[in-house]
Amino acid sequence: MHSLTGGSLPEIDGVQVPGYDRGAVTVGIVHFGVGGFHRAHQAMYVDALMNAGEALDWGICGVGVLPGDRRMQEVLTGQEGLYTLVQKEADGSLHPRVVGSIVEYLFAPDSPEAVIEKMAAESTRIVGLTITEGGYTIDQVTGEFDAEDAGVRADLAEGAEPATVFGLVTEALRRRRDRGLPGFTIMSCDNIQGNGDTAARTFAAFARLKDAELATWIEENVGFPNSMVDRITPATSPEDTQRLKDEFGLDDGWPVVCEPFTQWVLEDHFTAGRPPFEDVGVQLVEDVVPYELMKLRLLNAGHQALGYLGFLAGFRYVHEVAGDPLFARFIRAYMDREGTPTLDEVPGVDLDEYKTTLLERFANPGVADTLARINFGSSDRISLWVLPVIRHQLASGGELERAAAVVAGWARYAEGVDEKGEPIDVQDRLAETLVPLARTQRENPTAFIENTAVFGDLAQQERFREAYLWALDSLHREGARATVEKLAAR
Repeated sequence: MHSLTGGSLPEIDGVQVPGYDRGAVTVGIVHFGVGGFHRAHQAMYVDALMNAGEALDWGICGVGVLPGDRRMQEVLTGQEGLYTLVQKEADGSLHPRVVGSIVEYLFAPDSPEAVIEKMAAESTRIVGLTITEGGYTIDQVTGEFDAEDAGVRADLAEGAEPATVFGLVTEALRRRRDRGLPGFTIMSCDNIQGNGDTAARTFAAFARLKDAELATWIEENVGFPNSMVDRITPATSPEDTQRLKDEFGLDDGWPVVCEPFTQWVLEDHFTAGRPPFEDVGVQLVEDVVPYELMKLRLLNAGHQALGYLGFLAGFRYVHEVAGDPLFARFIRAYMDREGTPTLDEVPGVDLDEYKTTLLERFANPGVADTLARINFGSSDRISLWVLPVIRHQLASGGELERAAAVVAGWARYAEGVDEKGEPIDVQDRLAETLVPLARTQRENPTAFIENTAVFGDLAQQERFREAYLWALDSLHREGARATVEKLAAR
């Protein structure tokens, strides 16, 4: 048995290991939110560059700010940043590689000062973010930065030690300004339309509440490129970790599993330089909007369409739902008739081929992505991925019945019990508000969508309300499968 503990790089048959001297790697990127996706995506691209003899001055220092990040600190510190990325093929085979681009990890609650100084160092030129849709502290109805958030208010208090991403990054930028150093690039890699624009708006809003002059300096000296990122990365299961041991003799405290497909489209708007990402397949573009809308409204919204209705119908894995011909027809109909009409032309992409590939990716049994994972944080995800489709179709007069049924599926799921009477663990930051509302909707069918903090005025939009009420009633009376069958036949 080989172990990554202590940062060792054992020679293992069938496992690629870093082909560069990790001792020569220096930090150029500080990244907040080192979860499975970052390790399967951005860190993998940097590792690929290093294996090609490039970018050794672009090593990654990971940062965790949440209590749940403690375990990542313990694992990555014990393995000196090494971890195994396991690509899972549709035929069930595994292709593991050890990634070495993360060379340091800091847990902010232990030492905010260390995190701030790491970003304030002249060698740091990019600060990356995968902090999830909810991490930007945005009011879902107004779209503006929520200055009343408890963490934000604590960070804004006089003399407070920074604890949020906003507080930590803003303090680092203040020090860089005062030391005569250039601003770094803040590179958001979250699944948000205009993620760079969102980051620019929210960081400037926080800074303005703290120091108006600093906010102006940030707007003039910090880059915020938009990006589109794509790779299905399910949560690592105990079975994944054990299989790595059994088949390859490799003991890793927290490996990452992913699908073969990967894509990164990135605007080439960097303040202080960047790695040569184009050398490892990253698409550097002037405008990422067409690509990100394609992904958010087809892949991400498609995942939501599978998640709630599939779970209610008795499925527990994405590939099970996507492999069911009825649900596959439903998802394709949503993509073709509701998602696609909201998109402009996407340069270099055949949308029909893209959608076919999406369904093949969803149906990959090797990935074994759980519906519980894609149903996590619904209030943020539905708001960003599905409701914009509904609003577009309302404005244009287009079809919206399937997207409305996805919302109804979420509302039915949020009741916290499935069609067999088994409990559902509803994981959402607004669960304490939404679950009680959902449990009243058999008597008051519009209760859920009348929550204006999530839905704005959609409950007042007749075409949406009518489609939603039909779907919710069908889910209650006939169940998810019968409801999907009727929608797929339209």
